[in-house]
Amino acid sequence: MPPTDASADTSGTTPSAGGGVEDTLELRLPEELVELFEQDRQPGSRTAVDQDPPAATPGEGPEGKHPDHAPFPGEDLLDALSEWGAVPTPIGSFQLVPVRIERDLRLISRWMNDPAVAAFWELAGPESATEAHLGGQLAGDGRSVPCLGVLDGVPTGYFEIYRADLDPLARHYPARPHDTGIHLLIGGVADRGRGVGTTLLRAAADHVLDHRPRCGRVVAEPDLRNTPSVSAFLSAGFRFSAEVDLPDKRAALMVRDRALSKVL
Repeated sequence: MPPTDASADTSGTTPSAGGGVEDTLELRLPEELVELFEQDRQPGSRTAVDQDPPAATPGEGPEGKHPDHAPFPGEDLLDALSEWGAVPTPIGSFQLVPVRIERDLRLISRWMNDPAVAAFWELAGPESATEAHLGGQLAGDGRSVPCLGVLDGVPTGYFEIYRADLDPLARHYPARPHDTGIHLLIGGVADRGRGVGTTLLRAAADHVLDHRPRCGRVVAEPDLRNTPSVSAFLSAGFRFSAEVDLPDKRAALMVRDRALSKVL
């Protein structure tokens, strides 16, 4: 909208064909309007056109519109993930169970100290390193939820389901509102290299799409050097979108589109 020009002269003159003033009309204004103009001329008075706009509600942008990148206080950013329940897969019943540090720290820390995992997650060391990583998410606004991937009642891997559009990742690719990301590791050595990761990746991604109707795609950014991980994403119906330079790695941007989820 163009700015309002409160000083424009609209006093009733009309331009002549030659560009001068053809005539001037003498207007008699109602006394009430004259009094209003007199009040506006008083020091400190302001007319309606230069009044401050109404204050926005905290968390809202200009004109009260809520920006996509700033969640409302208390907003559930991942659509009640803890209530999604289990989903069948070819190898058993799979469920994402939000992490509880007092229950799960020892197991997740043990997985993080596996050399094959530590090479990419970089959380090897004392349990306090893993605890800080988990605690940072659990104390946040819910844009990232750490979970155990539970297969037939047995914890099989560690997953992070996160709002990619609200994550620093969004600075490095053309993010769309409600893009949802997945990080994961398969905990047991015996479960690696035999398709378990692929099956659980597909199940987790489709679980997200089934329970987040506003999400049009699931994304991931495995390290390009992690060939088994990239291969698992491809086998799980993700497509390779681009190479992305992130602060700590060069990543493969993988995307599973809702529109293709039933055919790939």
